[in-house]
Amino acid sequence: MKIIHCMNPFPRLVSGALADRLAVMPAVVVTGARQTGKSTLAEQLVQGERMYRTLDDFDVLDAARRDPEVLVGGNEPITLDEVQREPGLLSAVKRAIDRNRRAGRFLLTGSANLLLMRQVSESLAGRASYLTLWPMTRREQLGLGQAGRWEELLDTPDEGWRDLLAGGDEHEEDWRALAHRGGFPTPAIELNSAAERAIWFDGYVRTYLERDLQDLATISSLPDFRRLMQAACLRLGQLLNQTELGRDVALPQPTVHRWLNLLETSYLLVRLPAYAVNRTKRLIKAPKLFWGDTGIALHLGGSEPQGSHLENLVLQDLLAWRDARVARAELGYWRTTIGEEVDFVIEAGNKLLPIEVKATASPRLADCAHLRTFRAEYGNKARAGLLLHTGNSVEWLTPDVLAAPWWRVI
Repeated sequence: MKIIHCMNPFPRLVSGALADRLAVMPAVVVTGARQTGKSTLAEQLVQGERMYRTLDDFDVLDAARRDPEVLVGGNEPITLDEVQREPGLLSAVKRAIDRNRRAGRFLLTGSANLLLMRQVSESLAGRASYLTLWPMTRREQLGLGQAGRWEELLDTPDEGWRDLLAGGDEHEEDWRALAHRGGFPTPAIELNSAAERAIWFDGYVRTYLERDLQDLATISSLPDFRRLMQAACLRLGQLLNQTELGRDVALPQPTVHRWLNLLETSYLLVRLPAYAVNRTKRLIKAPKLFWGDTGIALHLGGSEPQGSHLENLVLQDLLAWRDARVARAELGYWRTTIGEEVDFVIEAGNKLLPIEVKATASPRLADCAHLRTFRAEYGNKARAGLLLHTGNSVEWLTPDVLAAPWWRVI
């Protein structure tokens, strides 16, 4: 099947992966938070090649509920946008695929993780490939259509990392400005001032609470839900303790658990799991709490960027990179019960890449301690440690820990 792409000054990282999957699978499902650019990405494939229907159109939504075969029964390729609004539509898609398994027949998009939605009983197993569109990476915002240099780091021997990262004409910027604008295309690219972005973020949160959230579950008290969102934003980068979080906002733990699941299902909340392969040390296994977009987190929390927001920026880039590659990579953090901690661990193939993030322009030898402890714990399985900082120098702080500016990597 021939795919025509529009000229796009801000190409997306997943575009190539999407085209590859459409050439193989009967259905491709692209999910991500609302306003990450899913509809724009889908519309780029429309020009004379596919029909396009969105369930944000009430007539289309009504047809999906009353007679879904009308939408999916034809033979022409079709894009169905915002399918989470009628989860039962997936059963009709399954039946259509079983009648005709032609590659690229269905492109489905949704503003929720369909595999986590209770209402979704049909996963399209064996019939669909899933992609996640995260908010724009920094390099996507620069028009490069890329994530950070994680693939290059994995492919380059450790001793070649310094030359890899020190070369090239990288675009330096203040990480706090990036944290404020986040990665949603409109505030990141189109809006120029903090005041304009504040108006956009406020509208986004209101739309999520008053409409999108109602597609996923019935929330009895939206003010309580918003207070939970704010409390979660203020615990960025911390271990998730649902009991303590509930105590802060005067909500019972089961309610906190259910509402956090809703935030995760709609890609606003990220729970980073612990890397818990136990060798000799006792490890913490609770997840750490992050946000899907730092701009939203700062707007809701009413705070200024801190070190945890720089960590969140790195995580956002890692998630976009991980979910666009074919070979699966796992992400986690590592922490022992005595407080030794590494911010991120990439597990790819049979190797581990430990990463520490420090909001300092002058990293010290002491900042390498936990990276070196991790390497000692996992031996030959561990790559050299990577310490990302806010300065300008690329240097080996120790023979096995390279310090590099964050902007040379993401």
